[in-house]
Amino acid sequence: MATEVSVLTEFAIHEENKQRAPGKVLHDAVCNHLNLVEGDYFGLEFPDHKKMMVWLDLLKPVMKQIRRPKHVVVKFVVKFFPPDHAQLQEELTRYLFALQVKQDLAQGRLTCNDTSTALLISHIVQSEIGDFDETIDREHLAKNKYIPHQEALEDKIMEFHRNHMGQTPAESDFQLLEIARRLEMYGIRLHPAKDREGTKINLAVANTGILVFQGHTKINAFNWAKVRKLSFKRKRFLIKLRPDVNSSFQDTLEFLMASRDFCKSFWKICVEHHAFFRLFEEPKPKPKPVLFSRGSSFRFSGRTQKQVLDYVKEGGHKKVQFERKHSKIHSIRSLTAQPSEQHTEVPKQSARAYGDNNDAAAVQSCRQGKEVKSSAEDTGQHKSPSLKKSPKEGRKMDGAVVSTVEEEEEPAKDRMQQNRPQSQQPSTGSLTGSPHLSELSINSQGGPSVANMTLSPNLSPDAKQSSPLVSPLLNDPSCIRADDEEEVKRKRFPTEKAYFIAKEVATTERTYLKDLEVITSWFQSAVSKEDCMPETLKNLIFSNFEPLHKFHTGFLKEIEQRLALWEGRSNAHIKGDYQRIGDVMLKNIQSIKQLTIHLRKHNEILMELENGIKNSRKLETFCRDFELQKVCYLPLNTFLLRPLHRLMHYKQIMERLCKHYPPNHIDFRDSRAALAEISEMVAQLHGNMIKMENFQKLHELKKDLIGMDNLVIPGREFIRLGSLSKLSGKGLQQRMFFLFNDILLYTSRGLTASNQFKVHGHLPLYGMTMEESEEEWGVPHCLTLRGQHQSIVVAASTRAEMDKWTEDIQMAIDLAEKSSGPAPELLASSPPDNKSPDETTVDQESEDDLSASRTSLERQSPHRGNTTVHVCWHRNTSVSMIDFSIAVENQLSGNLLRKFKNSNGWQKLWVVFTNFCMFFYKSHQDNHPLASLPLLGYSLTLPSESENIHKDYVFKLHFKSHVYYFRAESEYTFERYVCFL
Repeated sequence: MATEVSVLTEFAIHEENKQRAPGKVLHDAVCNHLNLVEGDYFGLEFPDHKKMMVWLDLLKPVMKQIRRPKHVVVKFVVKFFPPDHAQLQEELTRYLFALQVKQDLAQGRLTCNDTSTALLISHIVQSEIGDFDETIDREHLAKNKYIPHQEALEDKIMEFHRNHMGQTPAESDFQLLEIARRLEMYGIRLHPAKDREGTKINLAVANTGILVFQGHTKINAFNWAKVRKLSFKRKRFLIKLRPDVNSSFQDTLEFLMASRDFCKSFWKICVEHHAFFRLFEEPKPKPKPVLFSRGSSFRFSGRTQKQVLDYVKEGGHKKVQFERKHSKIHSIRSLTAQPSEQHTEVPKQSARAYGDNNDAAAVQSCRQGKEVKSSAEDTGQHKSPSLKKSPKEGRKMDGAVVSTVEEEEEPAKDRMQQNRPQSQQPSTGSLTGSPHLSELSINSQGGPSVANMTLSPNLSPDAKQSSPLVSPLLNDPSCIRADDEEEVKRKRFPTEKAYFIAKEVATTERTYLKDLEVITSWFQSAVSKEDCMPETLKNLIFSNFEPLHKFHTGFLKEIEQRLALWEGRSNAHIKGDYQRIGDVMLKNIQSIKQLTIHLRKHNEILMELENGIKNSRKLETFCRDFELQKVCYLPLNTFLLRPLHRLMHYKQIMERLCKHYPPNHIDFRDSRAALAEISEMVAQLHGNMIKMENFQKLHELKKDLIGMDNLVIPGREFIRLGSLSKLSGKGLQQRMFFLFNDILLYTSRGLTASNQFKVHGHLPLYGMTMEESEEEWGVPHCLTLRGQHQSIVVAASTRAEMDKWTEDIQMAIDLAEKSSGPAPELLASSPPDNKSPDETTVDQESEDDLSASRTSLERQSPHRGNTTVHVCWHRNTSVSMIDFSIAVENQLSGNLLRKFKNSNGWQKLWVVFTNFCMFFYKSHQDNHPLASLPLLGYSLTLPSESENIHKDYVFKLHFKSHVYYFRAESEYTFERYVCFL
């Protein structure tokens, strides 16, 4: 990669075994030296006796491959480039990939336009020297040449660098890979060849299959799914394809390469890529023939990508923290991010750099006992990341020097570091100033905050502020409970599971009562001040919600009294009369049945309110403004369905309680009777609730769309929404897709103040066909959707996303086929712009437009920017109607302790988890959340040993560089979050 210096290979084998040690021993020694867990993505490369660069075979003895070890440089470089760098679990792995990108840029292997080049370099510069400073930037770019003729791009590089304020080295690496992976030449090594007509071409192999280039332009691709066999015969490389009646290709394709060795080398690389990305486990060796062999015995050796992902996710390794050599500015930032610690001195550290900038540096051979040097060593002293230094910089393995990527430490007296200004980030918490960790927040003035309403990790720096997640209020030392106090409190309360189930009833009832008050108190008060709602509609809403609020106020008091007795705050618990909850639930569920007449009115309430909004612009404006208030943390019509959802909560809680109790338990009979009562009510109202959820979702989506006036029509059902890439003449462009039972809409993020999505086109599902087309277009996870009048090509971000869309689209097509065809009213719902989606005029979005749309959440807006649609857009994921139903019918509330990745203390917060989002409150008495964290795209894991979280019941939520730790009060609560998230 960029820097080629020696490392201690720790080639720990006995002297007598050196001659027959396989390449895997050397590869593992290098990975162990670097503490690299995901070393399977990397390989060792060296020139053979014909000066041709080849990969070290992990099965063959090293000494049989490297004939003259004293004169050979072995390079440790990236071998397998995954389709998504988010699959790289370790920060060190992403760092090494970033170094590879840097070297490929410098060597001209990674080609792209000037804008992309400048953007890539700006992230490298941000990682090396920190935040933008014009003087230091010019000085740094003058000293470091990342590409030939860099001077012409320096102004553009600095312009981009200015936008990366507060971005850490790890975040810079992530953004660098995010941009690089979308480039056509990312991870591509060209192998010269000729086709049957003698035309000069280049072959390459990637995670998707075999690619054909003419110059640096991809002209064809053969997906692994379409390849039946790969072989070579002398200088001819042969690809046998699976039969396809729609394909114009011959069954066998033939390419001529320079020599047999070149041909075999490329064939080996293809075999390894296919096995690594397509197989679940390492292929087993073939049995040796008895008489004579035919063909090569070469096979892939090592873990496949699936095995690597499973190994890391399951925590089968001992994690070692990767520590960077940060620059002074990063050191200062990390210090200011810890308000609870007192620092009297800022350590003088040299710049954290990607490595030496002389890209053609070669490690010279050395004799035993002498220090191994790079030919570019005069620019600085090299040290290995996250490792202790050895007295000797390098060690020979029989004279062969192994080179790898290392970090470069600039001399401490570098003027760039001496002149570095102090960081201006406020010290309000460990996440302050980081754009990645500033999640969706709610402004203290009641509207969406211009600075804090952020979802996208790529935000304009002039709009960044501290998130309320790390506000002084939440980080006040008085808010942080001591661990000892928590332990004492935990020991004082009951520990049986039934108690915590009863406590879940109480905590979720508190949240439900607050949700009712949004309608009975806040909404009613606002309506009374405005003459915008008909009296009949007022009476319909509030006459049916006020009895529910009154009943559940008494219900909550009764539950809390029972819990107080259960916890021992009375002598009654000695008799054991109150260590149960079934009797309370049975009594109150029987009372709820008398309120069924009000619950049945919710269908009418929702429809009448939407009709009123449709017919009155004044009422529409009023409801939209009310939704922007802090207390209305969910869409208004969601609160109207809360009473029906609460019945589902009761049913699930009672099922868990009955499953927990043995039949002879004192509380079992009442609990089972309560379950029977609530199950009967749910069965009666469930069908109506499903219809209302679909009706509510259609109206909610209507607010997010521009150009679709008749979205809500009888018979239309919502199925899935999410982000896909649409292939057009300009390449892949991100689009938001909305799938219904009769039509598929695709939209782009609008540039209006409302943040809505503009409908670009639609495909009726009646008569539609669908087929995978990865090979045809050379795009991973690619589908072609063919309608009766037009076709579009879309690509998902992952195979899992593609499978979800494929299943739901096929289901929708089947439903449409069973119907009598598209109704006239459905066709009338087409957007005003009825051009074919394949016309180039439809997708007239410049890069500036897309950049502006990514940051539009920062601007003041009359439209909520934290809807699920917007989260899916920024997280590049999708959600189905089934997911929505599960999310609203399941809810968790209660106290959690939260800790950030770089903080020490635990903060106690009241947390409400609903609608794919965590809402944070100071306490359960608060009327509105302080902040929110959308969890779509997040992963839940348990902390590893190296993270030093020595507490019980802790789970970890992480997405890209965002990391949060949460600590539950009991095993039951911990399991509820782990199972539900």
